[in-house]
Amino acid sequence: MTSRGWTHSTLAEASGVDPKSVERWVNLGRVPRRATAMKAAEVLGEDIHALWPALRQARSARAVSPELVALYEQRADLPVSVFVDLLSSAQERADVLVYAAVFLHEAYPRLNDLLRERAEAGCPVRICLGDADSQNVQLRGQEERFGHGIESRCRLALLHYRSLADVAGVEIRTHGTTLYNSIYRADDQALVNAHVWGVNAYGAPVWHLRRTGGGTMFDTYAESFDAVWSTAQEVR
Repeated sequence: MTSRGWTHSTLAEASGVDPKSVERWVNLGRVPRRATAMKAAEVLGEDIHALWPALRQARSARAVSPELVALYEQRADLPVSVFVDLLSSAQERADVLVYAAVFLHEAYPRLNDLLRERAEAGCPVRICLGDADSQNVQLRGQEERFGHGIESRCRLALLHYRSLADVAGVEIRTHGTTLYNSIYRADDQALVNAHVWGVNAYGAPVWHLRRTGGGTMFDTYAESFDAVWSTAQEVR
């Protein structure tokens, strides 16, 4: 709140609660109802579970790694602002590994401007998209019961990003790998969207990882990105 200029009153108004409620969150450590917490977290641009860990549902998987910030049942549960805020925070690197993920441009038309701004600020940006002509991409469409739609979305994604191809600091490549997870990385944080057979990515789980030095999950996905990137073809 302090870093972004929020007061008890302004946050209360934006979250639809009484200022005294916000005072109790801050001074007494009170935990709001989930719906209110989600609204406040969205307003603040922070992860709900980073603000109120007590709102995490009890799942044994949460104890596996100290790097696991949050686990979401499906991507559709996350507002696009979560992805936008993650990429906006990038200082040292911003990586996107997907087949298409056109939902980002559809919901946030300024995505290219954001990535261009990051690159101009000295943050390297790497975008790795699915090759629409790849057998693995086409197979993915069959498995999702999406038919040729996935190929069309890969081509659409490339059209969205192509204007960035000549921007210094931005690299765009296409890959034909079997993609087990979509990865959205900014520095030492990442959103990993699982791919599940027969399920579109929006209906599959997402885990939010943060490199802490106390686990290996983050580095596993970072290395996976690099492995795919090394096989991908540059877009000119």
